[in-house]
Amino acid sequence: MIHHVALRVADVERSRAFYSDLLGLRELRRFEDAGGALRSVWLRADPAVLMLETQLKGAGPEDGSGHVLALAVHSLHEWEERLQAAGVKIEDRTAYTLYLRDPDGHRVGLSVYRFDSR
Repeated sequence: MIHHVALRVADVERSRAFYSDLLGLRELRRFEDAGGALRSVWLRADPAVLMLETQLKGAGPEDGSGHVLALAVHSLHEWEERLQAAGVKIEDRTAYTLYLRDPDGHRVGLSVYRFDSR
């Protein structure tokens, strides 16, 4: 099941207005950087979430779509073991998500974050 899709955007508020005000996606969360500037907005796109981000985790180009396909999983630890056994490198991680590459180089996230848990 698709967990979320993250899109790198030049202007978070402009993109939020397009996806939320125009297309009707409901805002879930927003994040600011240390200086108070808006850096991310998460929108509900049932059953998944659309993340509009100024920066994305994981190696990749600094411009363009920089998309990430994130899949919901139940345990990061189990997936770490499975990926290691398969020889798949984990490129980056957060407390909730592992980031890796598919065979064609697309960024993939495996996430245990629960959007309705807050």
